[in-house]
Amino acid sequence: MSSMATQEERAMADAAAWLARLQRADVSERDGLEFEAWLAAAPAHKTAYRRTLAMWHEFESCTDEVLTELTTQARHETLRRTPTRRGWMVGAGGAALAAALAVAVVPGLVTEPAAQTFATGKGERRKITLADGSMIDLNAETSLSVRLTRSAREVTLADGQAIFDVTHDPARPFTVAAAGRIVRVVGTRFDVRSRQGELAVTVAGGKVRVAPATSTAPGRAFLLTPGQRLEVDRAGVEQLKAVDPEETLGWRIGRLVYRGEPLANVVADLNRQFEHQIEISDPELGKMPITGVIVVDDQAAVMARLTLMLPIRSVPSQRGLLLLRK
Repeated sequence: MSSMATQEERAMADAAAWLARLQRADVSERDGLEFEAWLAAAPAHKTAYRRTLAMWHEFESCTDEVLTELTTQARHETLRRTPTRRGWMVGAGGAALAAALAVAVVPGLVTEPAAQTFATGKGERRKITLADGSMIDLNAETSLSVRLTRSAREVTLADGQAIFDVTHDPARPFTVAAAGRIVRVVGTRFDVRSRQGELAVTVAGGKVRVAPATSTAPGRAFLLTPGQRLEVDRAGVEQLKAVDPEETLGWRIGRLVYRGEPLANVVADLNRQFEHQIEISDPELGKMPITGVIVVDDQAAVMARLTLMLPIRSVPSQRGLLLLRK
């Protein structure tokens, strides 16, 4: 056997192992980082992972037949002795690949896969990589669930904000349910923010469709392109804006960019980042608009910058800090 064939078999077996690992309920940010490093280590790794995903989908499309064949193979105590319609799998990646794929796929063949839930706490950001290669960045105090099936990729954003970098797969649409709307894509990069009944969807690449979750729900459908953001308030009022998407995605690196944002909304964002909570002395002060960039690092430094941007000052309070007019 040539060294090239050996390298190909090893890459396919590793890809199948990654497929199984990324489908675990306890998949972590470390898993995602290590997966990205493995993909970047050699061009053959990306090719192997794409081929493995295609085999996985082929497995899922013939559940009963695959289970029967796997049972027959187990009875003969070796995968190589069983000539089947799936025999090409052994030649494509060896018995190790077939075994690894069986580990990854068989649990999902018997029943539909359960949803995986991911959440972040105050001041925590997290990056996860899904089994299809899509990546999600979670902002602080965000909760979402993910369910991958043979025909769909479904995310439910219960509360919070996340950036989605979706792997292109026309056969398996990627949807995000949030605040009574459905965001539907095939392959793109976009940000979804759902807080207390308000929704904002910002597109950085590709196209997304945002529509009411049901045909009887109020609201219109929108097709968003890069540089557009759709905002829906609690009353259901929709507003389409032109924005710089990189500003919206800046929170991923600790930069919050605001354009005429009310102080109350800025304080709400900061309170998700720090344990010591910030309060506003009166509602009118909360309406004061802010335009600028806030770097989220040390809370004392953040508050110092904030008081330079607006005629306000902060004093200690029982919960943390109280904002007053200067």
